[in-house]
Amino acid sequence: MNTVTLTLKKVPELYLECEQVTPDTFAGKTLDQIAGITGYHGKEMPTMGEYFTITGESGATAAETKIVVNGDCTKIKYLGAKMTAGEMVINSACDMYTGAWMKGGKLTVNGDVHSFCGLAMAGGEFIINGNAGNYLGAAYRGDWRGMSGGVLRVKGNAGSDVATFMTGGEMIIGGDVDIHLGTHMEGGKIILKGDANRRIGGQLVKGEIYVFGTINVMLPGYKPVGEVELEVDGTKAKFVDYIGDLGERHPKRKGETVYGHLYMKK
Repeated sequence: MNTVTLTLKKVPELYLECEQVTPDTFAGKTLDQIAGITGYHGKEMPTMGEYFTITGESGATAAETKIVVNGDCTKIKYLGAKMTAGEMVINSACDMYTGAWMKGGKLTVNGDVHSFCGLAMAGGEFIINGNAGNYLGAAYRGDWRGMSGGVLRVKGNAGSDVATFMTGGEMIIGGDVDIHLGTHMEGGKIILKGDANRRIGGQLVKGEIYVFGTINVMLPGYKPVGEVELEVDGTKAKFVDYIGDLGERHPKRKGETVYGHLYMKK
């Protein structure tokens, strides 16, 4: 795999939108061609070469291309958005929409990410070695399709409205979350290693939420149906199994009502 390294030369005055910084766009291009790719900075469209020192060599395809981004990316948006293959490593915290609409490949952020990251993620592996903001892996505003595939792992905490309208894939959060985790969930799996605030799994129809810590206030639409012993993300433990959200309409399969499950570690 060939590697292209982008090193930030100057921090944007506003916010720099780097939607084209993906293995898909860089594949098969020379360094001069990559430097000529544009992004938005307010109403202007500067080139990547104006903000980054660019070294290395791209691969012939996205799958053969790795991108490493160095420097302070806290005012850079859309890194890795819509990528379908290859690998990206961002050695900084970064702004909104990082990994949004991701379909494949591997994206690693060695720092925190802002809100709306991993938005509507459909595939690949997204690793955040820091904290995440609000609406992680959620649906775009006005849409009803959130994360549908892939694996999204956060080492630290996450904000509110995480995994809204999730339909598939797996999300693992190493720390705590705020309110509205898994709202309108219709599939997929959420594993929370820390504590959750209130309103978890509201209007959940299908899918699974595993909570290793505590929930500040449990929603009334969940009913305990027993205890199970499970291995979750490499840890074996006993969980109390709750079905819900009972206030929602649930589909039937072979005459049986299908419920979502909220598992609370004992």
